[in-house]
Amino acid sequence: MFMIKTNIFIFIFFTMLLVLLPWTQALVVQIAETEILFPGSVGNITIEIENIFNEDIKDVTLKLDFTGLPLIPVGSSQEFFEEIQEDDEEDFVFTIKAANDATPGDYQIPYIVTYVLEDEQKTNNGTIGITINADIKIEFSVFQENQIINKEGTITLTLVNKGFADAKFVSVKVFPEGYTLLSEDTVYIGKIDSDDFETTTFRVFYQEDDPVFNARIEYSDFNNQKKIETVSLPLKIYTVEEATKLGLIEENKTGLYIGIVLTLILAGILYRVIRKQRRKQRRLSENTR
Repeated sequence: MFMIKTNIFIFIFFTMLLVLLPWTQALVVQIAETEILFPGSVGNITIEIENIFNEDIKDVTLKLDFTGLPLIPVGSSQEFFEEIQEDDEEDFVFTIKAANDATPGDYQIPYIVTYVLEDEQKTNNGTIGITINADIKIEFSVFQENQIINKEGTITLTLVNKGFADAKFVSVKVFPEGYTLLSEDTVYIGKIDSDDFETTTFRVFYQEDDPVFNARIEYSDFNNQKKIETVSLPLKIYTVEEATKLGLIEENKTGLYIGIVLTLILAGILYRVIRKQRRKQRRLSENTR
């Protein structure tokens, strides 16, 4: 008997819930489509209002509130439809701009919907979520020291982040071409902030005339998606003679100095020998008189 009463109660409860649910939920307001927004960019956001009542609703106005947000409307911040029929929906399209200095992240835009249902003014409040995205733009450059063939030198890689978002979990793996890598081929850099840079240096031994710096850079973007970029930059190499002419290395003058010293020593010895010979000839000449 108890089970029968319980089942009847559950049946009545869910029947009433199904009957009353459309009235208690009012309208369904959701984003139907949005363009990707970046700091300083303009895009459209489409908000769909669905009439889940069993009656048509009239004089429907949707107004967005951008107070305190790094977003502004381009044009009007509210849209109007004369009528939305039952079990139908309409799209309200807004053009918005993200501020140039907007911090990337998720934002909630408050809204208010007013409409007339059965000659009575109704109001709905809520928020719509939107994301200001951010790109990462990494530029690469290399600086060489002691770039002389058959000698040890260094290659310094500079990574500049010119994007609006920070690059996270940055690592660099080098693939040598024309030189032997004397240090580790993989380096973990970590984070490169927006409008900032990081450097890492590799010790190398040059073996060929046309070396190339090849590397793979991995990092995570604003949405924690893994990104991979490759870099291939030609390197400049010199012979010892070219480097000496350019003043990149000092010419070894040890041999020249030794030669000068030996020449002076030989000149001194020769001078003494000649001097002795002349003295000897002078004495012989005096004895024969």
